[in-house]
Amino acid sequence: QLQLVESGGGLVQPGGSLRLSCAASGFILKYYAIGWFRQAPGKEREGVSCISSSGGSTNYADSVKGRFTISRDNAKNTVYLQMNSLKPADTAVYYCAADRIDIATLCSGTTKPDYWGQGTQVTVSS
Repeated sequence: QLQLVESGGGLVQPGGSLRLSCAASGFILKYYAIGWFRQAPGKEREGVSCISSSGGSTNYADSVKGRFTISRDNAKNTVYLQMNSLKPADTAVYYCAADRIDIATLCSGTTKPDYWGQGTQVTVSS
């Protein structure tokens, strides 16, 4: 079965850290650009960060720059999102997506990626 599976979400206090993982099953992730998206209750889904297939290019939403870091380990067929200095505004369901397009287009959220994960909840609260 071809799918992406996210993990690593949870409840964390403001200022804390989490690392999300996005693992591919049934296909080889290294051929795909990967994006992390999030959707908070009552809000539209937004692109958080994207990484090119080689890992050589990345981009970030302004709201997470300097706090989040995206990376990939193609040998493990996995992409990560390290989230530091978390804020209550980061609370959302986080999804990863895979597609064979440039990361600017992927992160814009205007296309339909080839694969979506089921999402993992991140809650930042004291």
